[in-house]
Amino acid sequence: MSERPRKPGWRRTPSAPQAPPSDPSPPQPSAPAGSAGIVRAVLYRDGVRVLAPATLSETYRALREQPSGMAWIGLARPTEGELRSLAAEFGLHPLAVEDAKEAHQRPKLERYGDTLFVVLRAARYLDAPEEIDFGELHVFVGPDFVITVRHAAAPDLSAVRRRMEETPELLRLGPEAVLYAILDAVVDGYAPVVSGVQNDIDEIETEVFRGDPAVSRRIYELSREMVEFQRATRPLVGMLHGLMAGFSKYGTDDELQRYLRDVADHVTHTSERVDGFRQALTEILTVNATLVTQQQNAEMRALAEAGFEQNEEIKKISSWAAILFAPTLVGTIYGMNFAHMPELRWGLGYPFAIVLMAVVCVSLYVVFKRRDWL
Repeated sequence: MSERPRKPGWRRTPSAPQAPPSDPSPPQPSAPAGSAGIVRAVLYRDGVRVLAPATLSETYRALREQPSGMAWIGLARPTEGELRSLAAEFGLHPLAVEDAKEAHQRPKLERYGDTLFVVLRAARYLDAPEEIDFGELHVFVGPDFVITVRHAAAPDLSAVRRRMEETPELLRLGPEAVLYAILDAVVDGYAPVVSGVQNDIDEIETEVFRGDPAVSRRIYELSREMVEFQRATRPLVGMLHGLMAGFSKYGTDDELQRYLRDVADHVTHTSERVDGFRQALTEILTVNATLVTQQQNAEMRALAEAGFEQNEEIKKISSWAAILFAPTLVGTIYGMNFAHMPELRWGLGYPFAIVLMAVVCVSLYVVFKRRDWL
């Protein structure tokens, strides 16, 4: 396989290094590879590692001495000085550098001259809390360099580097091959997330029909994570189609084209699964709301029936209380110890009182019976 020629004019000449015009402060010294920002800087030639410089300045110098080499620089939460140094050396666009300083960028693909700027959202499934942890990765791809900027633990690019170093025939294809490997690692990382979410949805369906009261909150939280997952995966479909549209224009290797098409297929499948998950969660939430409403209606119906039965008992008790109240009233009146009462010395007073109490009681009984109170 022939060497990839270096494209002229892609960075500043070594004899006149300058800081970006918008920043008049002096350039910051390069940090060693063990610093908080720089994870690893490696120089490759013909798919084989030739040097692992300790600082950015050594990396720049080694790359100038290796015209057909490729530098792969990995950074994690880099300082502003490191990004300024990289921008000055490799001619990175200020807008892309500004995006790389901060996380919380949407996945996108931008081309600035000979440099590609890619933003990716990696994901990993956490079993214990049953949550999805999202990480952000920024990638600069030039004619003979790859710069990765991580703002989270995911993805693990050390595994990507090992894979590429174990397949020099792929690494020999240049920075575009490294970009493919990073894309492939990010997309492959979605598979365990999809499996974990599928298990969660299966458990949620069981809890819904079991009547678990806490399932609504779990559905809501998982739905929010699916929205974030959609934001991470859906833009990748358009990004990869954009890359594929430029295959002929930028002379992408045929084998690399096949690899990128395979990644695009996986992304499309994952995006469709995520869309399906979100739709399924919406339907489950609707079913859960219906079941909760049915349960509430059943409880209200049971309460209404209990209230009706209670009212019937109260009617019966009230009816008998009214019936018993009549003789009690008559007996109470004639039981008063007053000397002057009209019927006190009447001979028929006692029978009259008895008949009166009986008539009142029977009359009340008939009235309550006709009204179904008894």
